[in-house]
Amino acid sequence: MKFALKTIALLLVAALATSTATAANGPIWPFNKLGRKAKAKKEQQAQIEAAERQALVERMVADSIERLLAEKAKIEEVEPEEVGHEGAISDSTYWRDHFAAMSVHQRDSVVSQWYEKTAIDAFDNYYNEYICIDTTWAPAVENVLPDSIYEARLKAMVSPIHLPYNEVVRNYIVRYTSPTSGLMGRVLGLSQYYFPMIEQELINAGLPVELRALPIIESALQPTAKSRAAAVGMWQFVYATGKAYGLEINSFVDERCDPLQSTRAACKYLKDLYRTYGDWSLALAAYNCGPGNVNKAIARAGVRGSFWDIYNYLPRETRGYVPAFIAATYAYNYYTLHGIEITTPPMPMATDTIMVSRVMHLEQVASTINIPIETLRLINPQYRLDIIPATTKNYPLTLPVRDLSHYIINEDSIMAKDSLYLKEYLDPTKVEKKRVEENVARTITHVVKRGETLGGIARRYGVTTRQIMQWNNLANANKLRIGQRLRIQRRR
Repeated sequence: MKFALKTIALLLVAALATSTATAANGPIWPFNKLGRKAKAKKEQQAQIEAAERQALVERMVADSIERLLAEKAKIEEVEPEEVGHEGAISDSTYWRDHFAAMSVHQRDSVVSQWYEKTAIDAFDNYYNEYICIDTTWAPAVENVLPDSIYEARLKAMVSPIHLPYNEVVRNYIVRYTSPTSGLMGRVLGLSQYYFPMIEQELINAGLPVELRALPIIESALQPTAKSRAAAVGMWQFVYATGKAYGLEINSFVDERCDPLQSTRAACKYLKDLYRTYGDWSLALAAYNCGPGNVNKAIARAGVRGSFWDIYNYLPRETRGYVPAFIAATYAYNYYTLHGIEITTPPMPMATDTIMVSRVMHLEQVASTINIPIETLRLINPQYRLDIIPATTKNYPLTLPVRDLSHYIINEDSIMAKDSLYLKEYLDPTKVEKKRVEENVARTITHVVKRGETLGGIARRYGVTTRQIMQWNNLANANKLRIGQRLRIQRRR
C-alpha cells in the first residue's frame, strides 16, 4: 500500500513538473513572456548595433570599389545587399568576385582610400572623444573669449607639460585661433598626415605627446622650411645640431627635411634638454635659443624655476616661444569652437615606403607610373636634387599606397631609365658643379633697428659677429647706429 502511494505521488510530481515546463514555454506563463521579450529586444538591439558598425566599415570600401569598377575596370555592377544602412555589403561573394576582377593597382587604390578615411576619422575622433566640449560660450565675432573660458579649457587638458594661462598666453591664443588667418586650418590639414607618425615616435621615446605642437610653432609643419638663422626642416635643426644627432646632411640628402628621421632626432634632443633642466618650459626655451642662453638667463635671474621665472632675461624671440607652444596646443584641441575649418593637405594621406638599392631620380618613377613629380617631392622632401643616392646603402622611397604595386610591377622599367635622367649626375665634375651652385653665397642687407646688437643680428642669420665685422669693415662691434645697413652673406 505504501509502495503504491509513493508511486502515485512520484507520478503526480513528474506530471506537475512537465506541465510547469510546458507552461513556462507557452504564452500564458506570466514571467517568461516578459523575460523573453526583454531578451529578444536586447539581442535585436545588439544585432542592429553590430550591423551598423559593420555597415559603416563596408560602405566606405564599397563606394570605392563601385567607383573604380565604373571608371577603370568597367565590370558589371552588382547591387549590394543592405544590412543596417543603405549600401552596406554583407555578402562575402561580393568581395571575392569583385576583388578577383580588379587589377593589383586598383586594389592598392581601394586600400589607399581606406587608409585615408581611417586617418581622417581618427583625427576627428580625437576631438570628439578626448576633449571636453564646452558649449557654454561661443566665439565672439572678434574671436576673443573671456579669460575664464581660456583658462578652464587649458586646465581641462591634463598634461605633463604645464600649460599656464596669463595675458601673454592669451594674446597668442587669440592669434592662433583667428578663423580668418588660415594658418591653423592649413596646419590642421597637414597634421592629419604628420601627427600619427610624430605621436608614435614621441610615445616610443617616452615623451609627452603634447610635444607634437612643437613643429607647429617651429615650421607650421613644413618639412622644407628654412629660417633666417639657417635652421632647416619641420623641427628646425641647424647644421651642427642635426649632425650631432645623427642626421645625414650632404649634397643629395638633408635628413633635417625627412619628417621621420628629423622627428627621431628631435626626440633625442628634447630628452637631453629635459634631463638637463628637469622642467619642460625650460627645455622648450632651450630648444629655441640654445642651452647657453637659458643658462645665462637663469644666472641673471638668480633663480632656477621655470620659463616664467627667467622670462625677462631671455632673448626676445624666445619670450614668445613657450606662450606660442601653449597657444598652438590650445588651438589644436579647440579649433572647432573657434570656427576654424581644416584645409585639405596637398599630399596623399596613405603612403608607404620601399627601400631603394640603386641610384635613382624621382623623375624615373614619375614618368613610368604617372605620379606627379610634385607629389613625390612632397612626400620625399629629404632628397635635395630629386636623386636617391643609393650607392653604398639603401634609402627609403615614399610612395602613395595606391601606387605601391604599380611601382613593384614596373621596377625594371623604372631602373632602366637611369641613363636618361641621371646623365648629368653620373659625371663627378657635374655633381660638384651642382653642389657648388646649391651652396653659392648670396648677400642680403640688414637695416639696424633700435635695440639691436651685433651679436643678436649674427644669431638671427646664423653667422658670427666677426664675419659681419669683416664684411662691413667694422672696427667696433658696439658702435651701431639706427638705420645702418649691414651686408650679410648667407648660404642657399
